[in-house]
Amino acid sequence: MSTKGLTGAPRQVIFGPLREGGRVDVVARRISQAIGLGLITDGEQLPSESALADSLKVSTVTLREALSSLREQGLLETRRGRGGGSFVRTPTEPSAARMRSLLGELCPHELREIGDHHVAVSGAAAKLAAERASAEQHAVLGKLIGHLAAARTIGERRRADARFHVGIAAAARSNRLTRDEITLQGEVGELLWLPSAGDCPNLGAAVEQHSDILVAIESGAGHLARSRAEAHVDLGITRLIGLRRRLP
Repeated sequence: MSTKGLTGAPRQVIFGPLREGGRVDVVARRISQAIGLGLITDGEQLPSESALADSLKVSTVTLREALSSLREQGLLETRRGRGGGSFVRTPTEPSAARMRSLLGELCPHELREIGDHHVAVSGAAAKLAAERASAEQHAVLGKLIGHLAAARTIGERRRADARFHVGIAAAARSNRLTRDEITLQGEVGELLWLPSAGDCPNLGAAVEQHSDILVAIESGAGHLARSRAEAHVDLGITRLIGLRRRLP
């Protein structure tokens, strides 16, 4: 599913001006996060270099270096000739060993800090979405829940989960909340679906929680949407902290 399918807000955020400055690593991280979360999909063509540099407010030299880095990471491929340009390549499925290594780099206190931030962002986005979202955005969120229910691999579940949360922020019509949600999903979204012996993420429970959040949004119950979103995020972070404490 493309960013257009989520409404225009995620695309505006992904390709919008960088707050952190125009360094090569910042540009590359912005685009790689969007690819990793499935906000820019496999085979999708990026805007032209001149248009992308202009929208990000960086020089074309900086952008080219960032795109080169993404090609080295296998996230982009360049096609020459008519209809050519930079095209997205979906990353390979993450291994459990790699995810455990990433989790090991975060201490429980750091995870709780990220969780506190994520609870605040997701809760505020859900409340505002209940007040501002259109019927069309409700339908988009419903489709995203269906994508999660149908997902089979860890990567598919992670991307479907992330798109739902980013979709709520987009429905809240807040570019800042959308930007924060994308960043937070980039930090821990992959880890939330890390399987562990005797403690695997419950797909059915996640789908049910997403559905409950959407019901509250559709009914305009802002405070209920907030509390359900906050509880959903807190459950995931609490599980992650438990996994981290059990690592060697």
